[in-house]
Amino acid sequence: MGKKRRQLTESFKAEVALETLKEAKTLAEFAPEYQVHSTQVEES
Repeated sequence: MGKKRRQLTESFKAEVALETLKEAKTLAEFAPEYQVHSTQVEES
């Protein structure tokens, strides 16, 4: 049996979204800090 997918909490998603909105760093820079792939974060 393979690895279980990581469950992201609502508060974690909000924290990542707020970091995206600050635009202090690029997606490629802050994605590794939160251990997410840059394609998982969209700017809209």
